[in-house]
Amino acid sequence: MWNPDFAHDEARTARLGGYHRAMCILSHQWRGTPERPGLVMGLDRGGSCRGRAFRVAAPKVPAVMDHIYRREMSAGVYVPRFVPVALDDGRRVEAWAFIARHGHPQYLADSTPERLAALIRQGHGQAGPCRDYLANTIIQLEALGLSGDGLKRLLALVDGFIPS
Repeated sequence: MWNPDFAHDEARTARLGGYHRAMCILSHQWRGTPERPGLVMGLDRGGSCRGRAFRVAAPKVPAVMDHIYRREMSAGVYVPRFVPVALDDGRRVEAWAFIARHGHPQYLADSTPERLAALIRQGHGQAGPCRDYLANTIIQLEALGLSGDGLKRLLALVDGFIPS
């Protein structure tokens, strides 16, 4: 949301119904390894969340979609689909989103906060520590005026861990 990595003409805050932001994707490359996975965000079924929607000029849409697809789909852990979102100015538009693929080996279903914290603590991949990813996500969400309260509680659990 904070580093879209593609040219766009407009960025708006948007609400997506039917999905919520969750640490539900096991990361085997960027924030962990296959032996010691970390966790990254995914849009998972249920609830709703606020995020960002980007408008791309029509002539650029195919190239941008190809770029995003290549970036997000290397492991096949998401299902790309168009979903209805409500923009902060009242417009309703279709947005392209990547939804967590239930049944994929890297999808983590129904885990406890303690298990999530353990995965975040252990995760370290090519892009660095998973803990840093979570902390930066919270900072960026707050900078955009979006809620990160559940993620803050998770980070407190990660940071409050006392090794035995």
